[in-house]
Amino acid sequence: MTNTQELLNKLLVQLFNDILHIEENSLKNIDLMDLSMTEIHTIEAVGIKDAKTMGEIAHDLRITVGTLSAAITKLIKKGYVERKRTEEDRRVVLVSLTSKGENVYREHQVFHEEMITSMLGNFSEEEEYILAIALEKLNSFFEEKYEGLK
Repeated sequence: MTNTQELLNKLLVQLFNDILHIEENSLKNIDLMDLSMTEIHTIEAVGIKDAKTMGEIAHDLRITVGTLSAAITKLIKKGYVERKRTEEDRRVVLVSLTSKGENVYREHQVFHEEMITSMLGNFSEEEEYILAIALEKLNSFFEEKYEGLK
């Protein structure tokens, strides 16, 4: 690996770990102690707009439907999500947030908004644009890798 490649690898790993650690600590401060970060990210994937199928949520989280099913069952017991079968096809299961789940979703969104706003405070408009383009390319690379794993 070149020095630049080594630096990029180190930075990506460090950024990933730092974001998770900061996120975990900030959410502890808003009294979500009964939720793990994985559960909060599951709530985020369910979203507050329309109910989603288990398959859609599992795809967004990059997990199997079986793994998601266990997580959703825990979140139902905690009162954050609800599961319903559609009338058109009883095999299709839709998942949506309860009002308690919507509150968690909003709190999590506030964290991300504050993080991005704070981070971009040190960037010029041109640097923001370059970062967005670079991250979009990086995201596309990982999307292709994920799709290739199926």
